[in-house]
Amino acid sequence: MAFLDQIPLNLLVLAALTLGLAPFFPEPHIWEKLKMLVAGTLSRPIDIFDLVLHATPWLLLIAKLIRMATAGSAG
Repeated sequence: MAFLDQIPLNLLVLAALTLGLAPFFPEPHIWEKLKMLVAGTLSRPIDIFDLVLHATPWLLLIAKLIRMATAGSAG
């Protein structure tokens, strides 16, 4: 997890707000793909790739925040 410590927090926030939400209209792609996942219609490979692509910045940001919170309480 040392690679996560090397990524600046502001870069992850920027990535989550841009790549994580793009395109913004008519609705963010991540939201569209999550709705498809819940509805059970996320089956095409391009849709699965899209979900992974747009979710990755959010997952990294969440992991970094958890790591920062747990490192602060452990020390």
